Amino acid sequence: MDDSIRHLNDSLSWGFIDRHQESLDPYKPKLLVNNRDTGDYILTPLLEELRQCRSFTFSVAFITESGLAVLKSQLADLHAQGIVGRILTSHYLNFNHPKIFRELLKITNVEVRLTELSGFHAKGYLFEHSRHSTIIMGSANLTAAALKTNYEWNVKLTSFEHGGLLGQFHEEFDKAWQSAIPLTTEWIEAYQVLYEEVRKANKKMKAVVPLLPENANPYNAFVHIEPNRMQQQALQNLSALRSSGAARGLVISATGTGKTYLSAFDVKNAAPRRMLFVVHREQILKQALSDYRKIIGGPESDFGIYSGNRRDAQAKYLFATVQTIAKPEHLVQFAADDFDYILIDEVHKAGAASYLSVIQHFTPKFLLGMTATPERTDSFNIYELFHYNIAYEIRLQEALEEDMLCPFHYFGVTDYMRNGELLDDPSQLSLSEKELRVNYLMEKVEYYGYSGEKVRGLIFCSRMAEANELSHLLNARGYRTAALTGTDNAEERERHVRQLEQGELQYLLTVDIFNEGIDIPSVNQVIMLRQTKSSIVFIQQLGRGLRKHDSKEFVTVIDFIGNYKNNYMIPIALSGDRSQNKDNIRRHMKDTSYIKGVSSINFEEVARQQIFKSISGSNLTAFKLLREAYTDLKHRLNRVPLLFDYVENNSLDPLIFADEFPSYYHFLLKVKEPVPSLSQQEQQYLTMLSGEVLNGKRRHEILLLDMLLGQGTVPKQAYVERLREDGCRVGIDTLDSVMRVLSMEFFNEQTRKKYGTLPIVQLNDDQSYSFYPVMQEALQQQGYFKQLVSDLIQTAFLKNEQYDCKSTMTLYKKYSRKDASKLLNWDKDGSSTIFGYKIKNGTCPIFVTYKKHENVGASTKYQDEFINSEVLQWSTRSRRTLASEEVKLILDADREGIELHIFVKKDDAEGLEYYYLGQANYDGKSAVESTMSDENGNSIPVVHMNLVLEHAVESKLYGYLTRG
Repeated sequence: MDDSIRHLNDSLSWGFIDRHQESLDPYKPKLLVNNRDTGDYILTPLLEELRQCRSFTFSVAFITESGLAVLKSQLADLHAQGIVGRILTSHYLNFNHPKIFRELLKITNVEVRLTELSGFHAKGYLFEHSRHSTIIMGSANLTAAALKTNYEWNVKLTSFEHGGLLGQFHEEFDKAWQSAIPLTTEWIEAYQVLYEEVRKANKKMKAVVPLLPENANPYNAFVHIEPNRMQQQALQNLSALRSSGAARGLVISATGTGKTYLSAFDVKNAAPRRMLFVVHREQILKQALSDYRKIIGGPESDFGIYSGNRRDAQAKYLFATVQTIAKPEHLVQFAADDFDYILIDEVHKAGAASYLSVIQHFTPKFLLGMTATPERTDSFNIYELFHYNIAYEIRLQEALEEDMLCPFHYFGVTDYMRNGELLDDPSQLSLSEKELRVNYLMEKVEYYGYSGEKVRGLIFCSRMAEANELSHLLNARGYRTAALTGTDNAEERERHVRQLEQGELQYLLTVDIFNEGIDIPSVNQVIMLRQTKSSIVFIQQLGRGLRKHDSKEFVTVIDFIGNYKNNYMIPIALSGDRSQNKDNIRRHMKDTSYIKGVSSINFEEVARQQIFKSISGSNLTAFKLLREAYTDLKHRLNRVPLLFDYVENNSLDPLIFADEFPSYYHFLLKVKEPVPSLSQQEQQYLTMLSGEVLNGKRRHEILLLDMLLGQGTVPKQAYVERLREDGCRVGIDTLDSVMRVLSMEFFNEQTRKKYGTLPIVQLNDDQSYSFYPVMQEALQQQGYFKQLVSDLIQTAFLKNEQYDCKSTMTLYKKYSRKDASKLLNWDKDGSSTIFGYKIKNGTCPIFVTYKKHENVGASTKYQDEFINSEVLQWSTRSRRTLASEEVKLILDADREGIELHIFVKKDDAEGLEYYYLGQANYDGKSAVESTMSDENGNSIPVVHMNLVLEHAVESKLYGYLTRG
């Protein structure tokens, strides 16, 4: 029986007869649901199937713009590969907006037809692959809510060509398809008329909203604005802060989450005699005043402005620009205690002399600072300014999860390519090439579209000249645009913003002046035509579209990605991951399910590879970056951070300190922190624990060290019982391995020079564990040393949470050759002798670099390749034949009791660690002796064979390893 058919039989047995039947994951029938807690969404397998298919067929009654948007970048990649699909839909209940049909027409590799079947409500997705088809059927229409947030049930099934269910699907679909009509522009125009008539009729049926009485004050008539959940929690925290006697507080809240409303609610609660609101732009000032009047109410005369030509100095609620009020001749007009409550907006700017002069002049009962981005690259300590009182904090991911922001669909799009090459600097193009680039850019912009009836877009450029030139080129093509630069005055900016809001302009092009301090809620498209040099600026620009507005359901973000070194900052900014860990950042590229709500993150394939290239080529752990992150966390905590603090505050990955320095202690010395002095032996102990325990890859060492710190001496039986309680394996080989590591016996001579030769732990004659006397003495006499060791162990426990203590190694986690030697319980570190593989102690770890470097010697350039997600075609070392002893042992591994463990990395840019793909078995029939050329062109023997993995590689990792 063909292996694929056997695997499918096993899966069907698992799904419909016996769930204890072993089965490969890709073929298993699955119930697909949306679960935000686990990050599992119906969208994920749908996109995976789409990415790998040879053709596709959708039958869906309802489609929304947002639902189609999440597929657009993948459909664009399929178009580039010549892969086509079909979509059957309808105008049932007039649910589908006419615009969605226009969007469908833009996707030229998809044929769309409309069925007139009465009550058409089908939801099915069929993906055809080379040897099988996948069907997803259930309740989910092609809407972002159905694919990411709604409670939906869908079944995913695999079928071969002659499968009965597949045949039924095709038969029923083809019947409906043949009777359906093609989607055309003419049909859409006719449908538009019908759709508008139905909408008008529905409006007439709705209740009429009562009008306000004549001369009524709209700010006092209703109090319809209620604090959202974030604001309610923040208000409670602010009230508690003031009750504790605090005079200052800081609110950190993502752009668009309602900081101004929050502050107005708090002012209303605090009921100050007078209040001062300080901003840096007059446009924000006027909007803030308007928002406050809605919340607080009262006579118009209570609200005043101190900016430009207005000097309402006696107003109860005074709104001032810092540029005006900070001038000495204006500050002197106010007594220090004139205001009970002062608010500083965009307070990350407060290190400037103008802000400090205002803050130092006044003595309010309470000072509130508000910002979306407190991080700074200079030495100014925002946290200290507000007495380290963080009243509330909510970042982008949390705000999306709480549905406080407008959802967004981000598209990482390949920039214009000249002769197949991405450009470092598009400004170097000739005039004719610039014309071609504009055509390309707007083709992409039109393809990815926007939500709503009219586009209101912001285009961020890299230079003023580019903004002006591009605006001119767009206007020549019939677009209505204007460029705004730092040379334009406030009146000019306000005029163009008003034109954009009113639909007179389609786009505003700018450089950095709209990063913050501008509020245009109706913006439904943000275009980035500059390289990302700062994750803070990236989020600021993204945030320009995140305010909710009745005219849009989502905002489209189109990021044109060129050949830029800083492309790695894009996944950092989108995920909010500040770990500086390359593997984490790669994971955020492989799997974007971390984004909450109906928002989505999408990359075209070439753009995706550019970012991976940037991640590999960048130095994310440069000392300057580490020092900045350290300083920021120190400012936030008002003390020297411990390793544990970095994890708790979502900052740097503590493992970076172990990678870049002998230990965190050595980093503290490097930043000239006045820490207590440690002896050379104490430093060596910290170096060893940092290199071998901190990563958390085996719980056993961590647990024993923790028990010893608390108890001094630990009976071996008590240790074993604790391991069992934690669900860890407790074989004799494993316990012996733990002791070899903690006694230093496991390490080679070179490593022992770094770690020292003295043991950390010893096993006594009475079968109890204790610290080695030198270690014990250091812990007793040096409190700082003990603090560092304890911190390291507690941090290791946190890192260990991602590993399975029951297994030797955890699927899809990364391990080095030394890790494998340790975790396979070898007596010595075999990393210097493993090379591609090594048989020892009944185990054979096999290490594969999937994409060989072009400089790899001919005799080591093996042909390792995945045939599919379950089968790896693997090559032995050169100069091996079917008669070689090591080859015979591998071919007979099952009978010889040898475990084959597979480790794969994409390329050498990933460093020394490989993804663990689990155990494998030789398929029993594929081994073949072949030849390859050595460096001199001579033929040398090699053996190729197929290894079948016990677990099929999960699809995201498989795609990452094999693509590009």
